[in-house]
This record gives sequence, structure tokens and C-alpha cells, in this order.
Amino acid sequence: MSRFDVLTVGNAIVDIISRCEDRFLIDNEITKGAMNLIDAERAEKLYALMGPAVEASGGSAGNTAAGIASFGGKAAYFGKVADDQLGQIFKHDIRAQGVHFETVPEGTNPPTARSMIFVTPDGERSMNTYLGACVELGPEHVEPQVVADAKVTYFEGYLWDPPRAKQAILECARIAHENGREMSMTLSDSFCVDRYRGEFLDLMRSGTVDIVFSNKQEALSLYETDDFELALEKIAADCKLAAVTMSEEGAIILRGKERVKVEASKIAALVDTTGAGDLFAAGFLFGYTQGRSLEDCGKLGCLAAGIVIQQIGPRPLTSLEKAGREAGLI
Repeated sequence: MSRFDVLTVGNAIVDIISRCEDRFLIDNEITKGAMNLIDAERAEKLYALMGPAVEASGGSAGNTAAGIASFGGKAAYFGKVADDQLGQIFKHDIRAQGVHFETVPEGTNPPTARSMIFVTPDGERSMNTYLGACVELGPEHVEPQVVADAKVTYFEGYLWDPPRAKQAILECARIAHENGREMSMTLSDSFCVDRYRGEFLDLMRSGTVDIVFSNKQEALSLYETDDFELALEKIAADCKLAAVTMSEEGAIILRGKERVKVEASKIAALVDTTGAGDLFAAGFLFGYTQGRSLEDCGKLGCLAAGIVIQQIGPRPLTSLEKAGREAGLI
């Protein structure tokens, strides 16, 4: 018996979400649809310019852990917060979702990470992230028994930005594989792929990572091509299992020569795309760790993504387990 279905490792971030027009992004030199890394000074400036905002605990892998717990799965999380107000918010929120989170907060400088997310009328989100305490995450924060007890350990590509986090991930991979477990990663965004293309490919080709999550743009960026079919062929060859999302076109799951296409969930209205990829990974990994078919894993992923994009904020506000049962997937 495994104590956990999925352990996720990531940047522990509190999201501050506000609506804006496209002109605001242009005027403030914000790259639309991307995660822009910023320093403390710019974080303060953008916060002062924001309209009414919603604060919600986020961070890519944290959102995935919350999604797995919402499905009824057993989730754990490693991520670094400071001993400050936002750190307390983050800790409370993820534990309230039923996720195991015991990474110890230390001090108040640097402070807990925050991401100012501007949502334009088309539902696209542009993230401006001050990593703060996230950069302190290192191998000493790895809980070996939790890694050994998790069927899959999943981490976000964004972790390649803070340097010591790489060491933590490699330590997790060593422990996971020694215990017959699997490692999984998300490529996070195409700009992240541009920064670490060689390292990400090495993680896949060396077998350090078994399962890879990507969207269409990230897959194209990874292989520096405009040919999506070629990118699919290459990613299938480079890792044991890949799930590539395509927004309203659904997702393609690849394992060796096997290929499964899954339709996107029908939605009433697109509100905010924040967390769509994170929740797809949550649904997929929940299904995967329950021994479900690749098609069912993909359907659970699309269901979760479809639910989260119809609300503000990156974590499900309704029970994914209930939604899964109503859809006949659980």
C-alpha cells in the first residue's frame, strides 16, 4: 500500500488575481500569456497598479496537489514559504484541501512568493512572479519517506529557475526510482522551455523523468519546430509517457507507439485560464495512480481543466470527485 498517490514539488506562491484590459499589459511591458519573473521592486509597483484583486494560494504544483485531493486522491506537497502572513495563508489553504504539507517555514526574509496575475477579457492570464522564499527550497527540504511512499513524484519546470531546487528534484528522483516509483514533470511554459531546453531533454532522455506534461506551444518550443506532428513523435520517443494538451482541441496521450486523443470538456464560459494545465495534470495523475486507462486519465484531466477555467483562481472551488462521478469517470 502506498501512503500517497502523488507527491508534488513546486514554488509555493500566493496568487493575486485581477482583471485588466490588454492596454494595461502593453503600457506596463507585461508579456501576455507568460510567466514573467520579477524582483521585489517591480512586485510592489505592479501591486500598487492593480485593480480589485482576489488572493488565492497557487503555484503550479500546489494547484495540482489540491486538484488530486479534490478528486479524493492522497496528495503531498513540498514547497518553501516564509513565516509571514502570505506563508500562513498558503499553509492553511493547502492543508485545508487535505494535502500533506510539512515543509518548515523559516524567517521572513525573503518573504513568501507572490504572483500578480492579470486576466484580460479573453480569459488569458499573464503572470508576474516574485519568487521570494521559493529560492530557498533545497535538498534539505526533501522528506525521503514521503518520496518513497508516493506512487508518482511530480514537479514543475519552473523549479529550474531557483538553483538549489534542482538538487532537491534530483534527490527526489533518486529516492523515487530506488523505491520503484515514478517521476513526472510539467514543462510549465514555452519561455521556461527556452531557458532550460537542454536540461529538460536530458531529464527525459536519461530516464530521470518518466512522465511529461506539455501543452502544444511548449512541445513545439522543446523541439524548436513549427511541425506539431514532428514534436509529438519526438516527445513520444524521449519519455515513457507524455500528455500534450491543446486547449479547446483536447489532449493527446502518447506511450511508445500508442496514441490516444481526448476531447476537451464542453464549458459554458471561459473565465480565467489560470491553473488549466495544473488541473489537467491533477486529473490525469489521479486516474493514472488508480490504474485507469490512458483514455480515462485524459478525460479526467480535461474534466478538471474544464472546471477550473470557468472560475477565478487556480484551485477547484467545487468537488472534483463529485464532478467525476457525475461524468461517469469515477
